Amino acid sequence: MVIRWGRLQPAIWATVILLVSITAADAEGDKASKPSEFILLAQIALLIAVGRGLGELMQRIGQPSVIGELLGGLLLGPSLFGWLWPSAHSVIFPPSGEQKALIDGIAQFGILLLLLLTGMDTDLKLVRKVGRAATTISVAGIAVPFVCGFVLGEFLPDGLLPHPEARLIASLFLGTALSISSVKIVAVVVREMNFMRRNVGQIIVASAIIDDTLGWIIIAVIFSLASRGSLDILSVAQALFGTLAFLAVSFTIGRRLVFRLIRWANDHLVSSAAVITVILMLMCGMAMITHLIGVHTVLGAFIAGVLVGESPILTRQIDERLRGLISSLFMPVFFGLAGLSADLTVLKDPSVLELTAALVLIASIGKFGGAFVGGALGGLTRPESYALASGMNARGSTEVIIATIGLSMGMLSQTMFSMIVTMAILTTMAMPPMLRSALARL
Repeated sequence: MVIRWGRLQPAIWATVILLVSITAADAEGDKASKPSEFILLAQIALLIAVGRGLGELMQRIGQPSVIGELLGGLLLGPSLFGWLWPSAHSVIFPPSGEQKALIDGIAQFGILLLLLLTGMDTDLKLVRKVGRAATTISVAGIAVPFVCGFVLGEFLPDGLLPHPEARLIASLFLGTALSISSVKIVAVVVREMNFMRRNVGQIIVASAIIDDTLGWIIIAVIFSLASRGSLDILSVAQALFGTLAFLAVSFTIGRRLVFRLIRWANDHLVSSAAVITVILMLMCGMAMITHLIGVHTVLGAFIAGVLVGESPILTRQIDERLRGLISSLFMPVFFGLAGLSADLTVLKDPSVLELTAALVLIASIGKFGGAFVGGALGGLTRPESYALASGMNARGSTEVIIATIGLSMGMLSQTMFSMIVTMAILTTMAMPPMLRSALARL
């Protein structure tokens, strides 16, 4: 048997970094109780090395790299590393609130950058081209799993809810979380199969784009309601009015302003990466505006990405440099931390395992069934509707972002968060082979 050392190098380097980090961090932790810069760097290095290494492995077997980054966090978290070697895990990832706040700050900024990137991938021209069919499909694909998730939330045991008295908000959140697809993964598989120029491929991607956009708007409204702590007509009206007003201004005055700022930076500034600096400032500014109007910052970052992606002078070089920064640093750190926050050892409890299986089943049947019915109503044939439903069932990065925000806002318990992350991983891993098989039959 021939050992291919090249393939083992990522695992070897990750192990070396882990052992060195444990030794040095242990010594560092003995010096002072205040937050340590060394421990922060060790955490980032580990999350990048393990996440990117597993992401490369996942891509080679036809899976999205985000799965590898999530699995990296699971391996480094209480699900494996913390379970096998608790003392070493507490040294590298100490439970101290101040130390944890350092890496959490990077992850929170990473959420905004991921939403910026998602918005930049949103092709509104494609949506306009096949808008009628895609809208019908998307609405049906959101409505059915939303109802399923809402009903599931109403019947969840009180022990899985951090605030059982606010069950309605949690049910609305769960319904929305189960209804959103991951447009990135869908688009990658459709392009890989050379279906982007065919009508069915465009409808699948456009439906996922509408799905994603509507989902983030609904999530922003629900987060707004959750932050107010109540669900009354006035709070609903404020959240909806604030969201609609922000969208109206963004796609009229905001669009022209974004185009002019990017053009001005490109034409007049001589410093390196001037356009990227302007894009990041636009993202932060729009995220702060949504926060001030009582809607979550994710909506501002997403809409900023949509407007930036439409800019006529956004060059491929600028786009690639921005994506490189996000994919090489912020993605493995954020998704790695999401995996660290999930504790799959809770699945040892038979009742939790059964509920997790029910969650995966309800999420899959609801999304698949809703998208399939939407495809039929949108004029697709049965094989085309099957391909559409297969693609729309992947939750991917979108689900993890939503669950992470829900956990940070106190809308999800730790156990419920772990269940949702498990569901996101399983549905995402099942989607690429299903969609490839369905498209091949066409």
